[in-house]
Amino acid sequence: MIKIGMVIGDRYEILESIGAGGMSDVYKAKDRKLNRFVALKVLKKEFSENKEFVSKFRTEALAAAGLEHQNIVNVYDVGEEDGIYYIVMELVEGITLKRYIEKKQRLSVKESVSIAIQISMGLEAAHNNGIVHRDIKPQNIMISKDGKVKVTDFGIAKATSSNTITSNVMGSVHYASPEQARGGFSDAKSDVYSLGITLFEMLTGRVPFNGETAVAIAIMQIQNEMPSPRKYVPEIPVSVEQIVLKCCQKSPDRRYQKMSELVEDLKKSLISPDEDFVKIDSIESKSATRDVTEKEREMIKRRSTGPGYSADVISAAEAGGIALTDTEKMSPRKKSAEDGSRSANRNGNASRQQRSGSSDKGQRSSQPGNRKPSSGQKSANAARSKQLSQEAKEKTRKNAARPTLDDEDEDDSLIEKLKTVIIVVIAVVIGCIVLYFAGLAMGIFGNGGHKLNFGNKETKEEEVTVPTVVNYTLTEAIEVLTKEGLGHEEVYEKSATVESNHVIATSPAAGQTAAKGTKVTIYVSMEGDGVAVPSVVGQTEAEATSKLEAEGFRVIKEKEYSSGIVKGNVISQSPEANSLISRDGSVTIVISLGPDKSGELKMPSLLNMTEDNARGTLTNMGLICAKVTEVYSDTVAEGLVCEQSITVGATVMTGTEVEIKISKGQEKKYYNCDISVSQPPKYTGGQANVVLKTPDDKELFNTTTDQFPVHINLSNIFGVAGGTVIVRYTVYVPQEVVDEAGNVSVQNVEAIDEYKYDVTFTDAGN
Repeated sequence: MIKIGMVIGDRYEILESIGAGGMSDVYKAKDRKLNRFVALKVLKKEFSENKEFVSKFRTEALAAAGLEHQNIVNVYDVGEEDGIYYIVMELVEGITLKRYIEKKQRLSVKESVSIAIQISMGLEAAHNNGIVHRDIKPQNIMISKDGKVKVTDFGIAKATSSNTITSNVMGSVHYASPEQARGGFSDAKSDVYSLGITLFEMLTGRVPFNGETAVAIAIMQIQNEMPSPRKYVPEIPVSVEQIVLKCCQKSPDRRYQKMSELVEDLKKSLISPDEDFVKIDSIESKSATRDVTEKEREMIKRRSTGPGYSADVISAAEAGGIALTDTEKMSPRKKSAEDGSRSANRNGNASRQQRSGSSDKGQRSSQPGNRKPSSGQKSANAARSKQLSQEAKEKTRKNAARPTLDDEDEDDSLIEKLKTVIIVVIAVVIGCIVLYFAGLAMGIFGNGGHKLNFGNKETKEEEVTVPTVVNYTLTEAIEVLTKEGLGHEEVYEKSATVESNHVIATSPAAGQTAAKGTKVTIYVSMEGDGVAVPSVVGQTEAEATSKLEAEGFRVIKEKEYSSGIVKGNVISQSPEANSLISRDGSVTIVISLGPDKSGELKMPSLLNMTEDNARGTLTNMGLICAKVTEVYSDTVAEGLVCEQSITVGATVMTGTEVEIKISKGQEKKYYNCDISVSQPPKYTGGQANVVLKTPDDKELFNTTTDQFPVHINLSNIFGVAGGTVIVRYTVYVPQEVVDEAGNVSVQNVEAIDEYKYDVTFTDAGN
């Protein structure tokens, strides 16, 4: 039972659960030895005693352990402790491609193609190492916070020395190739098909084939014509549409034959999206959509339904054109004695290989195919044999009336040869084009000194030959390796023949090739029992240096970014604390540079943008629009952003999720006004004009009266919570008047006085 806080393998501390699959759980853990966070995949308890599941779990580790690529989740370690089987993998901080699609509903063409390119590069590295994934789907693709795409979960991958393998697992049927659905051969071209389905889903937000049961979907994969993604999203460019359709051809021979070919077309689609450059072989009898054979139908049903047919499976089978007999509908299928015997032989052989010393008799007695049938079973088997015999005779009679397919096979052979010639010619032409553009990119053809950039940041890793450093001092060895672009780590051992602090051997050995940057293990001779290295992790650079040099060690310093260790403090040390090394040996300490701020961004203002513009702004900056909601706003027009979850100007990291709110305009709210307008203080009589206006100068009430108070009662005033009462009336004011003779007198002259005040309305409660 895995619990938070427990330590597995005396090394990996369980921190939190981060995911679960069909046969395993995934936890975030801390590697105490290397002071880094990792992902720990643990086989579920209910499967840990099942040898088949344990074997499959180990297969995943073995399949992926030999792969090292920036687009593949690296496997660091594998182990077992007290019945807990685990795999230690690179921790990818991010989300699955499936979740990313669900959040965005569908991805833009450019983003979809860019993600597909990275997936293809990861798969190309696996294929070049003889590994076919066989379960490519958005759930098995991780997108890190910095935008890096990584392929994970090689759980049903198989290593092979040839180009084809036999598939015994259908994988996820929505993404399974026709040959996987039939239970036939699957190779690298099966991964091409599954990647095509994944690209289809990125572009459209849906899978091309869906049904109620696995049987129905599998039959669609085999029989149904692949729909064009432009059927659902018309603005998808023709080149991208053709790439998807070529990946998802029913015949493997009509798909991309290698991931490198797919990558080439994907990159070209970024440059010339509307150019129809993708070439798909013409449809011949071999590659045309065809009906599922009886044998294939039976195989699909057996793989999908187990020993019997449920009502759902029968319905799905009939919908897919599979005719089941009445006997098959009424009762579960029985394995024939021959099937049981073959199963017994296989299991017996496996048992002999795995457990030496077991008797043949014990193995045979444990197999159901060798049990003695009862009288009832004999009668049932006899009846079934009679029925099978009649069915076989009927099938033979029908087959006799059909023409043979030998002529068609010969035609297929000729067509295949012709297709091969055409493909070779096309490959040569494409190769010339690629060389031309490569020349332009490198300035070979006089491109004015400017190199073309096709958006491919991936370069093939340069390999170097490991130099000879045996019998060199450790300092000399490190200098030589560094000059060749290789890293290093030291392991100290006693040696009776090699002088202290000199190199005994290296791994990889001298003369072998390794990618630049590879860490070469240097085995160093140690005098006597050695001296224990003190722990300096977490100390300041000055403290660590002083402490190590006081013991006579030479200190080598490296620096890297760390969000968990204070800038200037030691992240890790090599050799580890308490390791025994020579007193004049070297200790490498890694100093923290603090958090990596290269991915820091300033949050932009999205206010008053349309939703599309806001999404585009976030995407272009490397941020994620995680959620969009609609709210009423009194200040922002309908359809524009009125709120954002992160304050403008705040510091955020690439990949940060941002929520925005879109204005639905002013809320449709109604108010009532029930007031009495009192007599103004200066009013002395006569006619008065009483007006009620809204803040935007719209009149709600207007009357003339000589009696006060005036009662105003209005209902369902839309969108206005208050107004202003204005009362105008006549007053007499003293004023000097000059007559024609120039005499001055004081007289009362008429004037208009205005009395006004604000009022608040009450909520109508509608």
